[in-house]
Amino acid sequence: MNIPGHRHEHELEPQYGLPERLPAGERILWQGSPDARVLARTAFHWRKLVVYFALMVGSRGAFVLAEGASPAEALAALLWPTLLAVVALAAVALLAWLSARTTVYTLTDRRVVMRVGIVLTMAFNLPHTRIASAAFREGPDGCGDIVLTLAGSDRIPWLQLWPHARPWRLARPEPMLRALPDARAVAASLSAAWSQATGVAARPSAEAAADSSRAPDWQPSLT
Repeated sequence: MNIPGHRHEHELEPQYGLPERLPAGERILWQGSPDARVLARTAFHWRKLVVYFALMVGSRGAFVLAEGASPAEALAALLWPTLLAVVALAAVALLAWLSARTTVYTLTDRRVVMRVGIVLTMAFNLPHTRIASAAFREGPDGCGDIVLTLAGSDRIPWLQLWPHARPWRLARPEPMLRALPDARAVAASLSAAWSQATGVAARPSAEAAADSSRAPDWQPSLT
C-alpha cells in the first residue's frame, strides 16, 4: 500500500513503510503520513515563529527610528534581519515537509509501526499487547493526533521519536501519530484492533467522558 504523493524512496524496504514483510495472516488496516502544513504548525510551531520574528524585526525598526534614523535608513537596517528571518522560516517549513514526506505510520491488526527519520531512518514496532492506552485529539480542521502510552518498562528515547513524540514527556516518552488528516477514523480502527488483539474492550477515558464540549478521546486500558 503506497500513500498518494509519496514515492517508495527506501529501496531496501521489503514492504512500503515496514522494516520487513508482514508475517502470514497479519493485515494492514491503514497506512498514512502527517499533513505537512499541520505538522509545521503543531510540531514545529511555525506560526509562533512568524510572530516572534515579526516582533523582533518590528522592535529593531522602532529602535532605529527612535535613534533618529530616517524611514529609508530604518528600512535598510531591517534588510538583513528580515532576510535572516525568511531563511529561518523557510528552513523550518522545509524540515516539516521532509519530516512528513519521510514518515509512514502503519496500523495492522497486531501492531503499530512508525517509520520515521529524514537522514537516518528508523522503524518502531509497537505491538498492540504492549500499548497500555491511547489518547485522541482532533483539531478544528479535522486533523488530529494519537498518543500511545507503552506498557511496563518499555521506552523509546524521546530524541529518537521527535517530532513524533508527545511534548514534554521526557522521562516516559509517548509515541505520537501526528497531524493525521483522517485521525478520527484511524483512532476508531486502532481501538478496534487493540481490543481484538488484547481481548479487552477499549473504554473512553474519564476525562473525555466528563468534557462533552470537545471531540471525544478514547483510552483503551488493561485495568
